[in-house]
Amino acid sequence: MSLDTPGSQSSLHRANLERVLRAVRMAGSLTQAEIARSTGLSAATVSNIVRELKESGTVVVTPTSSGGRRARSVSLSADAGIVVGVDFGHTHLRVAVGNLAHRVLAEESEPIDVDASAAQGFDRAETLVERLLAQTGFRSDKVIGVGLGVPGPIDVETGAIGSTAILPGWTGVEPGRELSSRLGMPVYVDNDANLGALGELVWGAGRGLSDLAYIKVASGVGAGLVISGQIYRGPGGTAGEIGHITLDESGPVCRCGNRGCLETFVGSRYLLNLLNASHGPGLSVPRVVQLAQRGDLGCRRVIADVGRQIGTGVANLCNLLNPRRVILGGDLAEAGELVLSPIRESVARYAIPSAARQLSVVPGTLGGRAEVLGALALVMSEMGDSGALPQSEGSAQQRSVTAVSSGR
Repeated sequence: MSLDTPGSQSSLHRANLERVLRAVRMAGSLTQAEIARSTGLSAATVSNIVRELKESGTVVVTPTSSGGRRARSVSLSADAGIVVGVDFGHTHLRVAVGNLAHRVLAEESEPIDVDASAAQGFDRAETLVERLLAQTGFRSDKVIGVGLGVPGPIDVETGAIGSTAILPGWTGVEPGRELSSRLGMPVYVDNDANLGALGELVWGAGRGLSDLAYIKVASGVGAGLVISGQIYRGPGGTAGEIGHITLDESGPVCRCGNRGCLETFVGSRYLLNLLNASHGPGLSVPRVVQLAQRGDLGCRRVIADVGRQIGTGVANLCNLLNPRRVILGGDLAEAGELVLSPIRESVARYAIPSAARQLSVVPGTLGGRAEVLGALALVMSEMGDSGALPQSEGSAQQRSVTAVSSGR
């Protein structure tokens, strides 16, 4: 049995195979010309690799058109395996099953109080995953991995929830390890804002971009940052905590212990409190958005004020990272221009002009599905390519089934 040595023709060929596989997996399907552009490989090299992958049954090639010309679309075979996404929100649990060609095969959501108990949440998730796998007719050994999203930062060293103030019932819990032990599958875990960014990057409003920020406004405020096509988490996993930018040092006390954080001015609890006196208790953010769209002046004013505060945080991001696009997620994004226009006004006022001119601020296109689709994409981005590569004669390649957490 021969070994691939660094710099050898065989190791170079294997690296090119992996580049092509990764490009196709992250896009769902690509023409051969698109593969060449995204990988930097020559058209002849791509053609040879695609032919090899097709002969091994790894990819499927179908006729298509591109720019009015005949082309061949390359996607991973349906037999390459499936991925599972699990998204825990503060009020919901959503699970999806998809294949490596970016087709969602089954999806289901149900209400849940994630603050109550981690054990209850994992019980429900386990049941829902098993139900959807049975519904799609796949055995568990066909699952390549599970992407898991939680509404809080993940400590990249320990895999544990990084802030118990967000999820008090999850203190000391390592969600990736816990779900992996229950399902017997590899699990990749990340926070909901990062998964929202990944979902929009791969499936939604961020397609084709390499630099963007996804802002999720819910009970808290977080940002998923994409730099050069990759999620940026920082060494401790807490990059993107835009909700804790200080706006007013004498403002309300935040759950992080500081005063006047952005989150204390735009989080759902703050937003709803502003309307209690005029509209009474029992409001929800979706209801506020609905009333605003119907012309309710009080709801419109509150949404505009919140938008301007969010815009201040976005302006800070522009000055630091200069993203091409900011995508707004969460229930507030459904307000459309009622919230987007005030955000743009603040960006124009506080951001460096050159950064502001290059920026587009748009709503997410995936809605409440952004995080669970991001969880599917997380598995695709983190899984290795070795298990999908054609086996060389006389050698066997085995795929690792060790659970991986923290989305590294």
